[in-house]
Amino acid sequence: MLDEKLLDKMRICSFDLKCPEFSIDFADNNFSTYKLYKSQGLHAYFPILTSQENLLMISLSPQAYQKELDHIWWRLVREFSLIYLAVVLFSILFSLYTLSPLRQSLRLTEEFIKDILHDFNTPLASLRLNSAMLKREIGSNKKITRIESSIESVLSLQENLRCYLFDHEMQQHPITLYPLVQTIAHEIAKSYPTITYHLDIPKECTIQSNEKALTRILSNLLSNASKYNKPYGEVKISYRDNQLTIADTGKGIKDTKRIFDRFYKEQDRGIGVGLHIVKKLCDELNIEIKVRSSLGEGSCFILKIR
Repeated sequence: MLDEKLLDKMRICSFDLKCPEFSIDFADNNFSTYKLYKSQGLHAYFPILTSQENLLMISLSPQAYQKELDHIWWRLVREFSLIYLAVVLFSILFSLYTLSPLRQSLRLTEEFIKDILHDFNTPLASLRLNSAMLKREIGSNKKITRIESSIESVLSLQENLRCYLFDHEMQQHPITLYPLVQTIAHEIAKSYPTITYHLDIPKECTIQSNEKALTRILSNLLSNASKYNKPYGEVKISYRDNQLTIADTGKGIKDTKRIFDRFYKEQDRGIGVGLHIVKKLCDELNIEIKVRSSLGEGSCFILKIR
């Protein structure tokens, strides 16, 4: 297309010779006229009305020809860039427009769940108070124990949802590990009286962490180790060389690569956010978590506390 355009300019130049971008010379009448030649730039031959022996040679230097090519190239780049930017901008605006209702719905849903979590506090407090009063009146029995366990399960679910929805500060401070794990295991054992818990943690062992977040991590892991254990199974918690290990004799896990995914679960119980929250809190505390599992033999979670 450029060559045709230049040939048309040369043809016009052959009539008025007013073309400073071209060089003009004469040549023997041995060449085809009105044809573009490419050797050392561009040139073409045109007839001279007053001469049958010579032709008019109009040429464009290699440097000038390359300059024309560069000009076309950069014009195409600019046009392509403008089109690309327009497409990207349009895509972003269209995405914002189409996703806006979804974002609004998610925001309303999140606010609704937060309101429900807040409203949970009153009935739960009433349940705990009344169960405590009933326990004082008639003494402890299996029914009251089950009521207390159910209340604790609802409180655990509430805390999981709270960790999932709310941001929290991760200020770390020294924590004595043994009494913390012992307290959590003791509370969970109330709901699983047939499970045996073994603690192999130095009693003076101190780690640097956030107590609230670490409590939620251990509660979720020990709860799962108990919930999916076999009857009269065992849960072993040990700490060696900055590694906290929680091993059980339960059902095992089919897909260890997906257990930390949100809403993934292999059992009918639960909603599939417990281990996702564990992974989220471990990442925030800079704790590396690994899992080993064999179906029918049990699972082992390893927390490397840096």
